[in-house]
Amino acid sequence: MVNQENQTYLGNHNLKGSGVEQEFTEEQVKEYVKCSKDPLYFIKHYVRIVTLDEGLVQFKPWDFQEDMIKKVHDNRFIICKFPRQTGKSTTIIAYLLHYVLFNPNVTVAILANKQTTAMELLHRLKLAYEYLPKWLQQGIEEWNKGSIILENGSKIVASATSSSAVRGGSFNMIFLDEFAYVPSGVAEEFFSSVYPTISSGTKTKVLIVSTPKGMNMFYKLWVDACDGRNGYVPIEVDWDRVPGRDEKWKKQTIANTSEEQFRVEFECDFIGSTNTLISSSKIRCIAFREPITQTEEGAKVYEKAQDDRIYTMCVDVSRGQGLDYHAFTIIDVTEVPYKVVATFKNNEISPMVLPNLLYSFCKEYNDAYVLVEVNDIGGQVADILSLELEYENVLNTTNKVGSGQQLSSGFGASKSRPGVKTTKTVKKTGCSLLKSMIEDDKLFITDYDIVEELSTFISKGPSFQADSGHHDDLVMTLVLFGWLTSQPYFREISDVDIRKDLFQERIDRMEESLTPFGFVNNDSSDDENIEIDSEGNVWFNDPDDDRITW
Repeated sequence: MVNQENQTYLGNHNLKGSGVEQEFTEEQVKEYVKCSKDPLYFIKHYVRIVTLDEGLVQFKPWDFQEDMIKKVHDNRFIICKFPRQTGKSTTIIAYLLHYVLFNPNVTVAILANKQTTAMELLHRLKLAYEYLPKWLQQGIEEWNKGSIILENGSKIVASATSSSAVRGGSFNMIFLDEFAYVPSGVAEEFFSSVYPTISSGTKTKVLIVSTPKGMNMFYKLWVDACDGRNGYVPIEVDWDRVPGRDEKWKKQTIANTSEEQFRVEFECDFIGSTNTLISSSKIRCIAFREPITQTEEGAKVYEKAQDDRIYTMCVDVSRGQGLDYHAFTIIDVTEVPYKVVATFKNNEISPMVLPNLLYSFCKEYNDAYVLVEVNDIGGQVADILSLELEYENVLNTTNKVGSGQQLSSGFGASKSRPGVKTTKTVKKTGCSLLKSMIEDDKLFITDYDIVEELSTFISKGPSFQADSGHHDDLVMTLVLFGWLTSQPYFREISDVDIRKDLFQERIDRMEESLTPFGFVNNDSSDDENIEIDSEGNVWFNDPDDDRITW
């Protein structure tokens, strides 16, 4: 609706109504053309923002913000890892304003981890729009709380990030703000449903901007971008590139918050937890890669089975009701370092169907030795695999007085049962050896889902488990594997004593780190207080004097 008297939109004097004819001066025509061709020029000269200290001011991008605008304009897929309070969202909003003004019939989605955040971002864009000169504006068709439509046919919608947020729509650009804070399941569903629509175009864009929050999908996309495994252009900014931020500011910020919070929100550390089983520095160094094959059911293969290799499978069973996951890992134990060669994770398949899946994978991997966790319904899975499917390499355990569970030295041994019950002792032993194997590079992990779970597998009381809102099903299969390597029968299977290897390697490192100060000559009782160092110098130790003389 156009107010005929002042040609505004619904009486808003800052907005031009639809159908209003605009007269241009020669200078305005030149400026319009210049703005249309150069988004940075347009932003620096015509976009206004609201700041905490100064209120409404002209947006003057910092150097790294200018670089960001140029890269966003020149590339289709951008992922930005920025600290807090660096103007990352404001910079993108300014670019989106240029995009809808000078590109007719385009549709843009502003998506954030929360609906209120998305609405706030759209509000910032609308505010900047209202303070544009009328000769730069398009007429307004619709101006709603969650969307706007311009006279040139371009449209912007704002919503929370979800798999249904933009389903069914056709979008030229999607801006994902604080994507690291979107729950992992939601983030994966969103990309599986929306990304094919975006990627089908030749000029469509995806802009992902966030501060890190753990090892989730944002982390994976970022690492893949840095390693050249996807099409995203990575943009990173250090906290001290913002004017006024120096060491003094850092110390004050840490004093007002915490060192851990500063590491995550300003140094952009992906590992937020400091009490993970595996050290955060080690988790950051784990190099995951894409599987060579992947099934819709959740199986991932990183190495196909090879002749004359020995494999083990460790299985964690759930009820298959959409909650916790069935999970297994297949590990090559032929030699150290061990290698994870295949994984499986699924929370929908029936436990009664699972044994057949385990059977087929075990047969594929040279009749792999399989250890099933039997605390709950896993006992039925182990029994079906062992008794009904007659799979011979199901590992059994026995209970020995004073020793707890031990791996049976033979299959079908008396008083033994298929699988292992995850007791406090089994979990403690498994966690301890898993930590040593990973941190000492005795177990290689290339699966991203395992890395993600390790980043949230934290200390709770005397044990370790997944942090709230996360899962640890794959990690628990590795905990079972850790316990398995402690068993004497495992050494018969693999001909490797991992505990001995770990212990000996640590002793060797300790000896290498010690600086020898000499050698004691004990050939003669008369010379028992003489020491000769590596350079041939002779030292005398006087038993009646605390000093050593040369």
